[in-house]
Amino acid sequence: MKRLWSSLRAKNSSSQRQQRPTRPSNRAARALLRLAGRHSPASDVARLLRLLQGYLEPEQIEEIYRAYEFAAAAHTGQQRQSGEPYIHHPLAVARILAGMRLDHQSIIAAILHDVIEDTPTAKQQLIEEFGEEVAELVDGVSKLTQVQFESKREAEAENFRKMMLAMVRDIRVILIKLADRLHNMRTLGALPPPKRRRIARETLEIYAPIANRLGMNSIRVELQDHGFAALYPNRYRVLSREIHRMRGNRREIVRKIESTIAERIRAEGMEAEVQGREKHLYSVYQKMVQKRLSFRQVFDVYAFRIIVDSVDACYRMLGIVHSLYKPVPGHFKDYIAIPKANGYQSLHTVLFSPYGVPIEIQIRTRDMHKVAESGVASHWLYKSGSEDSRGAQHHAREWLHRLLELQQNTGSSIEFLENVKVDLFPDEVYVFTPRGEIKVLPRGATAVDFAYAVHTDVGNSCVAAKIDYHLMPLNTRLLNGQTIEIITAPGALPNPAWLDYVVTGKARTTIRSYLKGLHRDEAIALGRRLLDKNLIHYSLSCDDLPELGLQQLLGELNLESLDQLLEEIGLGRRMAPIVVRSLVERLPESERAGDASIAAAAPLAIRGTEGMVVSFANCCHPIPGDTILGFISAGRGIVIHTDDCNNLNEFKKNPDKWIDVQWADGVEGEFPVELRVDVANRRGVLATVAAAISELEANIENVDMEERDGRHSALLFTILVRNRDHLARIMRRIRNIDSVSRIVRKQS
Repeated sequence: MKRLWSSLRAKNSSSQRQQRPTRPSNRAARALLRLAGRHSPASDVARLLRLLQGYLEPEQIEEIYRAYEFAAAAHTGQQRQSGEPYIHHPLAVARILAGMRLDHQSIIAAILHDVIEDTPTAKQQLIEEFGEEVAELVDGVSKLTQVQFESKREAEAENFRKMMLAMVRDIRVILIKLADRLHNMRTLGALPPPKRRRIARETLEIYAPIANRLGMNSIRVELQDHGFAALYPNRYRVLSREIHRMRGNRREIVRKIESTIAERIRAEGMEAEVQGREKHLYSVYQKMVQKRLSFRQVFDVYAFRIIVDSVDACYRMLGIVHSLYKPVPGHFKDYIAIPKANGYQSLHTVLFSPYGVPIEIQIRTRDMHKVAESGVASHWLYKSGSEDSRGAQHHAREWLHRLLELQQNTGSSIEFLENVKVDLFPDEVYVFTPRGEIKVLPRGATAVDFAYAVHTDVGNSCVAAKIDYHLMPLNTRLLNGQTIEIITAPGALPNPAWLDYVVTGKARTTIRSYLKGLHRDEAIALGRRLLDKNLIHYSLSCDDLPELGLQQLLGELNLESLDQLLEEIGLGRRMAPIVVRSLVERLPESERAGDASIAAAAPLAIRGTEGMVVSFANCCHPIPGDTILGFISAGRGIVIHTDDCNNLNEFKKNPDKWIDVQWADGVEGEFPVELRVDVANRRGVLATVAAAISELEANIENVDMEERDGRHSALLFTILVRNRDHLARIMRRIRNIDSVSRIVRKQS
């Protein structure tokens, strides 16, 4: 026994150990002695215990061993696709986390992480055996198995949402999940090809970017390379073979450059560690695809890392390498002064080498290097209280806070998943507020994205933006280093058109959430008008409805309130006449003051300000002054057509969905209408017609041209007009142009 633990202590007494090694309890030690060296789940336990005994207390290791016995019993008889006992997998996940020196509760949760999902074990049983904290960690990584979903995509999205919310409460949930995914990717070969590809794509789209967001570079690289190999096996083989072949040709050049840099550093009286580094396979592949480069163009970039002891030494080292080789203009990035969103810090520069190829150099401190490789895990791995370690934690917390905002403003799990994917884009833009604060946004972000990054209220009320003190449109794409000032106005509201160009998840979900609320308010208002229009037959209104009859109807329709019923009517999901008939049937005879057969209600007045629940058909483009009819469309509300629209014949097969409508007095706003103008082919005729339209204060939304023969053409305009009188003035003005032979309003 003593000899065994002596040998284990000898193996673990390297510089990685930061504490005096602790002996496991006698029970764990006996198990280790009995089981070490065998190829079995027990030998996996032995390897795990060797790792744990270097940094955990004996009582904690005893608890971990008890978790192993519990999990082994729960998974008895279960096998992985490879044929090995299932318990191999949770033990391997625990070893990955032990390599990060995570706390004993995380190791216990890793060993138990599949017992809720894959065995009859209940969460309550885990609480009783190992405490609530461990049970919450296990539950956070467990899929929802008791809930039925309409599709596999919805199930995956809901499980992802559940895991991310658990991660917001405890970051260790995602560390366990990443370790779980990493071991699954290492053993992916046992699965059938379609499942391999599905898991690989999910890994590349979600889990590798999450590892990147948390600064866990070593895990990200391995996930990406395994995912690339499974998703594109042929491309992986070809690239791998080429890299192996070229490595020999490069070795001598890398050695010479490394030696030259090291000699110059020594000559300047400084100390540093110089490493020649190789781009990993997936990074090479991505650059080839994104920048459309050949393999040789990507691989002929020599990369080096210089690791020093202090931040001051980083900048001095930058001066040394710039004096050694000329820098490439525009290729210097200071991620020390402005860290990446995941807390990554380094100086990056590209130099011209004497060998005709560029040299990429990263300069960082040792603490920065630890954080760059381990990210949030550096908190456990190095027990570091350094500024760099705290920075990684701070950036992770900021991201988790944004995830919580996304969740609160997102309707469905699928929408949440898509927004998180957008938020995981690695390319970033660094811009400044007028006070000098740095905001990190995805590449392609606009002034609206910036406004929402400052504060939700600023985004909701923004009307314009100043970029580097110049007034610019809100859809302007932002560039690194710009200073952005957002101009707001009281009463300003989000614009649906913003959804066409915003890229951040926060902006998109906040705008959608506002529009959903606005849509609901509009639907309720329209539903009230439709219900009142039909209740007038009985000399009633919404305010006069008896509470008892209304509650009975709501109960039958499975609705909770009158507003919900009005929303259903406004969106066309329920017909107002049928609802009124059901309500009136519940009234005593004495309270039915009117009769539908003798009372007549005025047509519904269309004001043009009803919002998204009243839309105007694209087939006939009705405008104020036209005789119109309304068609109730489920989910869209009322669609307005002209009474001579060709589509009416099809729609009139559903007479119960038609409603009498008319234009209200004094309708304001602009409405699209299509014009066909036949003209002689003369120079400047299009400009002449467009100028005539503009003179009468009408905007041109679109223009197309059809050539009928060599001498005549047809100009097809879509313009915005106020009403029929406005349109008539425009048509008279165009008709008076010499080159115009005919003008007609296009309708279906």
